[in-house]
Amino acid sequence: MDNDFRSLVLTKEVYMRLFSSTSIGYFLLTGMILLGLTGCNLTAKDTTTPTLNVTQAYQTVEARLTEAVALTPIVTSTPPPVATFTPTAPTPPATAPIQTSTPAVTNPPTSLCDQAAPGNPIDVTIPDNTKLQPGEEFTKTWRLQNAGTCPWTKDYALVWFSGEQFNAPASVPLNGDVAPGNTVDLSVDMQAPQTPASYISYWKLRNSNSVLFGIGPSGGSAFWVQIEVVPATTTTTTPTAPTTATPTITPTPGVQVQGPASLQIGDLLDLDTLQVNLGGEDLVYQATDQDRALAPVGSAGIAVFGASQPTFTDCQNMNLGSQPVVINDLVGSYLCYRTNMALPGWLLITALDPTTGILNVDIFTWAIP
Repeated sequence: MDNDFRSLVLTKEVYMRLFSSTSIGYFLLTGMILLGLTGCNLTAKDTTTPTLNVTQAYQTVEARLTEAVALTPIVTSTPPPVATFTPTAPTPPATAPIQTSTPAVTNPPTSLCDQAAPGNPIDVTIPDNTKLQPGEEFTKTWRLQNAGTCPWTKDYALVWFSGEQFNAPASVPLNGDVAPGNTVDLSVDMQAPQTPASYISYWKLRNSNSVLFGIGPSGGSAFWVQIEVVPATTTTTTPTAPTTATPTITPTPGVQVQGPASLQIGDLLDLDTLQVNLGGEDLVYQATDQDRALAPVGSAGIAVFGASQPTFTDCQNMNLGSQPVVINDLVGSYLCYRTNMALPGWLLITALDPTTGILNVDIFTWAIP
């Protein structure tokens, strides 16, 4: 019996297929086991029952198992796909481009090759607003300094730029060379117009390349001559005897310049042109401790006259000094003066600020010395 049962045990491969197959494999296996057990329970007493042909049964079961195995599909377990991770290089974080600042290169200022500066004074003759008769001839002379870096040669010229030409030539060549830093007096002959009025004529310098230049910080400003043509002087005749008469010309003093000016301590005032710190100065406004003073410059003179307005004769005949005049207590007072052009005039102190030191004055300069 035991040998017969063991003969029914399948090989490992058949056993595994039976347990891994579908329900058909289970039914066949169960049947085979029951058949084996039935054979073991038969006794010797049952002699009438035909003997089980074990070999035939084994062959039958084996055939059925073989058929079942052949019909049962083999299930192959396919493992799930394994994701393959390929590391990639990390992307660097975005970084703003580094800006490199290049310091601005500032070229040092350079002096102009051709540049003129006002001399002292710039108006050697015919200061501004000079009174002239209709058609009167005159010679205008400017004093200029070579403030550039190039010498002025004989190829340079004084040229008319704009305004009234006064019958003057359009250009006058320089007489000689002028080195940088030196001054020169440049003159041109002119003639006053016939019609009484105020006139102005602008002039510049021209270099050897026919390029114009003048005065001022940029070297482009023109200098000028300004005159006032007045009617002819009235002639009066005073008879001294019935038979003879001697004409006497009584000159009427004209006005050279008049108007207000505001000065700060250290300012220079040109009494011929009413210009401040522009050359040709006649007075300097000074401060000493608590005192404020007006001091003459060059050959100019000054003196205190009083509270009333002086006349032309008063200032012309007054003894003028060259020493500074303290003006702390002279607000409302008149001073007589003489300019470097020998023109007489008066100055009225209208205001003096003791805190800021600003001085306000009115001036009146006669055209006839």
